[in-house]
Amino acid sequence: MGIQTGDGRQSTLLNEINVTPFVDVSLVLLVIFMVTAPMIGRGVEVNLPRTRAAVMEIDQSKLLLVINERQEVFLGDQRVPNDRLEVVLRTNERLQSEREVYLQADRNVPYGFVVHIMAILREAGIDQLGLVTDPLETGEEVSAVPVSEGPAGSQGSPPPPAGQGGP
Repeated sequence: MGIQTGDGRQSTLLNEINVTPFVDVSLVLLVIFMVTAPMIGRGVEVNLPRTRAAVMEIDQSKLLLVINERQEVFLGDQRVPNDRLEVVLRTNERLQSEREVYLQADRNVPYGFVVHIMAILREAGIDQLGLVTDPLETGEEVSAVPVSEGPAGSQGSPPPPAGQGGP
């Protein structure tokens, strides 16, 4: 069996598969995947507080606990209800073996809520906790929340806890 060419000659069939187009398409798909993969894992959007602390490289393989502005808690990309947080932390095998987590809290989350989450982490057996912040821009100053003056004019003393009244 053969193919007849236009000039009357007979040629034989080619019994090999040309893999060049397959390799070309595969490489193009690989490049597309490599470019888009980092954009897929954006995670939870938080507005981090800024500080003068030295910039550290975060080990991307470590677990990240995120608290967004609405006080929703995420372990990685999974939302965890606040009332089940300790159970989820205690049953997470990776977290219990590493005993380390990075905490990333939005700057608008009340301090008391962050401390509450830190206490839950401690109760769940997490020994090492890293706090994630954004570095200050050049010339930017840390914005401090002013402490209000007390009734006797003693600046710097915090107000008494709710329900306990003052002196």
